Amino acid sequence: MIEEIKQLLKQKNAVLVAHYYVSPELQDLAEETGGITSDSLEMARFGKNSSADIIVVAGVKFMGETAKILSPEKKVLVLDKNATCSLDEGCPIDEFSKFCDENSNRTIVVYANTSAEIKAKADWVVTSGSALSVVKHLKQQGEKILWAPDKHLGYYVKTNSNADMILWDGHCVVHEKFKADSLKQLKQKHPSATILVHPESPKAVIELADLVGSTTAIIDAVRNKSGIFIVATDNGIFHQMQKVSNNATLIEAPSRGYAADCESCAHCDWMAMNNTEKLLLTIKNEINEINIDPKIITKAQHSINRLLNFTK
Repeated sequence: MIEEIKQLLKQKNAVLVAHYYVSPELQDLAEETGGITSDSLEMARFGKNSSADIIVVAGVKFMGETAKILSPEKKVLVLDKNATCSLDEGCPIDEFSKFCDENSNRTIVVYANTSAEIKAKADWVVTSGSALSVVKHLKQQGEKILWAPDKHLGYYVKTNSNADMILWDGHCVVHEKFKADSLKQLKQKHPSATILVHPESPKAVIELADLVGSTTAIIDAVRNKSGIFIVATDNGIFHQMQKVSNNATLIEAPSRGYAADCESCAHCDWMAMNNTEKLLLTIKNEINEINIDPKIITKAQHSINRLLNFTK
């Protein structure tokens, strides 16, 4: 199956881009075939800069949409159109538009984990790695911020920038489950451990972190290092962390404890919907194509390009 996928990618001049949270097999396949494993914006940017005619996205639907926004002339395929994101689903365009209209004096800053329609509504699109620097810049310009959709990341940015921000009430179902009390107990068992936390996590978990950062920052934190690391983000990232570390011990931050409703929530069910069987069917039959209204694409390009120009 892997060999057939490799042949089809070559025959069809297609590139595979994979997110850090999908299976190790898909991550490795992307890298082995000239694609990339990275965060959602870098996946889209890589696809845009490639000479491929087809971009195949191993991730969730909004990632396919971001790739299409940056490469409207290319065919963009996802492995499963039902693979979505709680942040995307929890921020419907009608309700969000009303929220924006009620706060029309504010600059609209949205996280990359949103639909094409939300990105088109925004003034800026940001990633977890760029959100704080963008908001600090806007604060210096005297701007007030309307933030969506992740309230935890929004609170983290607001606290560390002192910007005037109002927050949409959204959250990631994976990061929301991490438990501060259980994390404290785990740290007592491993007192030398370094705690790495993604800012989509709750405030109480962030406060226990030695490093708060994006997926890329969390991977970089273990580069060429050994020791013990407790990691509060989707455990799909462990594959890349093990690749770059010096045999580090990686432990999932606990999602069990008081008020928990599952035994381990450290992996996204929607990311898990991506697999090699679906990849083969997708590239072979060129199915699950992402199509977006050209007017939406133009507006969304504006908000994304502001970030790309800012971070150059």
